[in-house]
Amino acid sequence: MSFPTSSNHKLLKMENPIWQNPHFFPLLLTCTFFLFPLQPSLSAGLQDDYIRQPPGKVVVAPHLRSKSDPQQVHASLAGKEYMRISWVTDEKDVASKVEYGKVSGKYEAMAVGNHTSYIHHVKIGPLEPATTYYYRCGGHSPEFSFRTPPQNFPIEFVVVGDLGQTEWTASTLSHVDSKDYDVFLLPGDPSYADTQQPLWDSFGRLVEPYASRRPWMVTEGNHEIETFPIIYPHGFKAYNARWLMPYQESGSTSNLYYSFDVAGSHIIMLGSYTDFDEDSVQYKWLESDLRKVDRKKTPWVIVLLHAPWYNTNLAHKGEGESMRKAMEDLLYRARVDVVFAGHVHAYERFVTFIYITIGDGGNREGLALMFENPTPEVSVYREPSFGHGRLRVVDESRAHWSWHRNNDSDPFVADEVWLQSLTTTKSCWHNTANTDGSKSKVNKDEL
Repeated sequence: MSFPTSSNHKLLKMENPIWQNPHFFPLLLTCTFFLFPLQPSLSAGLQDDYIRQPPGKVVVAPHLRSKSDPQQVHASLAGKEYMRISWVTDEKDVASKVEYGKVSGKYEAMAVGNHTSYIHHVKIGPLEPATTYYYRCGGHSPEFSFRTPPQNFPIEFVVVGDLGQTEWTASTLSHVDSKDYDVFLLPGDPSYADTQQPLWDSFGRLVEPYASRRPWMVTEGNHEIETFPIIYPHGFKAYNARWLMPYQESGSTSNLYYSFDVAGSHIIMLGSYTDFDEDSVQYKWLESDLRKVDRKKTPWVIVLLHAPWYNTNLAHKGEGESMRKAMEDLLYRARVDVVFAGHVHAYERFVTFIYITIGDGGNREGLALMFENPTPEVSVYREPSFGHGRLRVVDESRAHWSWHRNNDSDPFVADEVWLQSLTTTKSCWHNTANTDGSKSKVNKDEL
């Protein structure tokens, strides 16, 4: 086996899973349709000739540039027509500026940002959609480039959870890079640094060839908590400093949860490791954020979080249950189309809503091999293998999801499904249950 090395109305809080709601299955049948896996799932018996690989060795990416040169460069979306460029230098006095333009070596614009210690963040724009920009950071080489997402459909998202920095991480990133995409979504546990700052640096260098070319949007996992008693009891200091996301642009008060719009899709990144009960700031923000969504402009609503709300794997069993009980009804009533989670180091797709666990990016802890038996009916496909997923939103009503197993040197499509946006299926809006159990039509313009 060889690894590639390339670079404030109160809503009802549901105490039972949403799929136990008597209105759920009729709604599901009218709102989604599936292309079932082309290959047998683990539930039905995995391919006899497939040998599951062990965890890969940790990959440490070295620092090969000067102290003033930018390293760990990554881009993220920062509001309509804007991107944020983030990087690290070994010298404090390097200017927090980005020069950029549409022609290599010709920088027609410049933006100035700020830095904390050695970490720089600069917001640039306005930018044109589906356009390649060349840029350099701090007035120093090298030159980088990125492409902005399209303004309209189609758009393709790559989804990878629990990425880490191992040989399998390198394999996953190589497979991702073998086919074009627009935005990278990461539902928690990017670096597995676990308080070791040199590993944060190494991770930033490892992903730079990819994260500097496409926007990477991340949310936190348990490995980013990194609390220090007395000195820093609240955690997330390194994560918040290094991976600044557009939380302020989305009305959030915390970098641990935020939302953004891109090409007809509203993406919500939730925080599994901050308060989420009905009295919490995050809950009230989510309630307000969902209420503001205009489904005519963004017919797709997609949520990412770290600890899965549904899980038939024995690893991390029930860890997302309290958050599910607190927030799931908000998502259900808003007709969220897809929920992605990480944390469990395996792949699993549920018939419920659509829920997908994809914590199989390449972490150093290895795969979560043990699932419940027999397989619950709500679990459609499950498999403990490393890989990545792709969500291609074709138009306002259709999207295609595929999960690609890291099968030796080539990614292997092991599971795929067609989704239909809940907002474009009229019957979905007639099957919403009121808090008293009766049905009522929901005005989608209010969601």
